[in-house]
Amino acid sequence: MTLRWATHYAVLVLVCAGSLISTANAQQSPGPTTVVQLTGLAGVKDNAKGTLNIENGNLHFIHGKTGSDVSTTSIEDVVTGGDSQETVGKTIGTLSMAAPYGSGRFLSLFRTKIDTLTIRYRDSDGGLHGVIFTMPVGKADVIKKELLASGAHATAGEPGAASTSASPSSQEERKQ
Repeated sequence: MTLRWATHYAVLVLVCAGSLISTANAQQSPGPTTVVQLTGLAGVKDNAKGTLNIENGNLHFIHGKTGSDVSTTSIEDVVTGGDSQETVGKTIGTLSMAAPYGSGRFLSLFRTKIDTLTIRYRDSDGGLHGVIFTMPVGKADVIKKELLASGAHATAGEPGAASTSASPSSQEERKQ
């Protein structure tokens, strides 16, 4: 009986150790991340699939043989969010809408979750630009942290920004 308990205990320890190792590996630098650039980069078509990487103070988006770079120090704001997209789309989704009694609409109920990354930056001439990327769940926050560590700025969602902007207005209300 004690051998059985020892075996169960050893399996439990191995499972816990495996989950800790996988969590630690997930928090490391992601390297190139597969993304879809919805809109915003000069010289890149909308809805272009490619890889996104941060190295040497630049945000690199590579699509096929073309690439686009944005200096992290020129980034004024980085915002992450969550969204969903249809699992079945394009030609099959369009053809399924012709199914009788609206049964094809059932396929549009199946959705997958995605992360969004929105970047606002200035080019070398001072022009303001924005880029929107979509990527698998869990990748946007990691990329945002890397961008902030490389010199990018973020105005929305900073804990200090919300408390400082709320405190002067609440102090003025108390004075009146």
